[in-house]
Amino acid sequence: MRSFYHFSLTYRGKNVPDDESRLADWIFQDQNFPKHSVSYDELSNYLELYSPFPNALLIFDELWTAYQLTELKDR
Repeated sequence: MRSFYHFSLTYRGKNVPDDESRLADWIFQDQNFPKHSVSYDELSNYLELYSPFPNALLIFDELWTAYQLTELKDR
């Protein structure tokens, strides 16, 4: 199972940034982000402390749902 970090990279670098790509770009640039984590609690706690913009936690929840669907499908 790949980490959430690796999953989020698929949202990076959009020509017209949206909230998903902004969060993915921030995750990529944050040297302390838990890159190997597959734990919702660990990642959401980290984002609660270091949230890069007001609705980042909401966007994270949406991406987490997509992450779970993708990773479960690939199993």
